[in-house]
Amino acid sequence: MIVDVHTHTPTHRDPVPADERLTFGTWRTDRPVVTTNSWAEYDEANAAADVTIAFNIAVDDPLAAVGIPSPPERCNDATAEFVKNDPTRRIGFFSVNPLDPKALEEADRSRDLGLVGVKLGPNYQNFDPLDPKALAFYQYCEQHGLPILFHAGASPIRQAPLRYTFPLVTDEIALRFPELRIVMAHMGHPWARETVMTIRKHPHVYADVSSIYLRPWVRYESLITAVEWGATHKLLLGSDFPIATTAEAIAGLRDVNSMLAGTALPRVPDEAIESVIHADALTALGLSLPS
Repeated sequence: MIVDVHTHTPTHRDPVPADERLTFGTWRTDRPVVTTNSWAEYDEANAAADVTIAFNIAVDDPLAAVGIPSPPERCNDATAEFVKNDPTRRIGFFSVNPLDPKALEEADRSRDLGLVGVKLGPNYQNFDPLDPKALAFYQYCEQHGLPILFHAGASPIRQAPLRYTFPLVTDEIALRFPELRIVMAHMGHPWARETVMTIRKHPHVYADVSSIYLRPWVRYESLITAVEWGATHKLLLGSDFPIATTAEAIAGLRDVNSMLAGTALPRVPDEAIESVIHADALTALGLSLPS
């Protein structure tokens, strides 16, 4: 089974009107990314996955922060509605700002909506991931078996602090909450070494490979580092839709060794690549198959 653990909830239920189409020009180097998309476009883009995990990010100004126009008050409701439309293939995560006084109230409400995990982007949401209120929220998630997918690594958004997404911050969180299941998005690009050092030492900390396949050297360095440190079993497939599709993610991983012709660089083993594509992400995150 193929599970895409990193997709963003589509912005529109129905076809996107021409005057509402928006693109974001700095997420990929080869083409702009269309950041407005319908439910049908999501399904087409991620048809290669048997199951997808979808989420929004709870920010005050989504358009300014991440280029996706989703009203803050609709953040989690939009994901819940989308997931319920195809519950056999979609799993929904909710998002809150842990520093919000009503964060736990919204977390309870989101769980009632059927959302089973959390997406946090401390850089986009502008909170210190080691703030005491954030730590209290992680404790809540650990107690309720809610995995957290953290944005990790670089971002083109100028206002997003890089210090909040450095992979070793996750090590500090995992030390405090050893039973909390965590996914570090994008293998913390470009800090793959620090990400691998973190996931290999913590049983419940993983990384997804979303977006690394867009940059050939980052892709190779990230995967070969995981191979050399025996951590490929801690990697999960992710596309980062709408930045890319599940099929693009799979093809990008399988193409990792194409740049090695004429060099003595070691290959990423084919079996390691396939183990990422077919990773048992649901078991890793303590989740059940959609029903």
